[in-house]
Amino acid sequence: MVKIRLKRIGKKKAPFYRIVVADARTAVSCSKSIAEIGTYDPLKEPTEFKVDEEAAKTWLKNGAQPTETVAKLFKKAGILN
Repeated sequence: MVKIRLKRIGKKKAPFYRIVVADARTAVSCSKSIAEIGTYDPLKEPTEFKVDEEAAKTWLKNGAQPTETVAKLFKKAGILN
């Protein structure tokens, strides 16, 4: 199963995330991801995220399941209804 999830790359107390497509069986901290489709910065006001909409829609169409947080971000971006 393929998941669309967040991968933390920020320093201690300074989180920054990449939105990645990865196999559900791999660890979240593992560097093995299939594709990187965006970024998410929760510290900026308002929170800032960038998503490659076409890549996200393609992965969703192919059966990738977003995590709860990624699904919320996709709803804000208008990718999910």
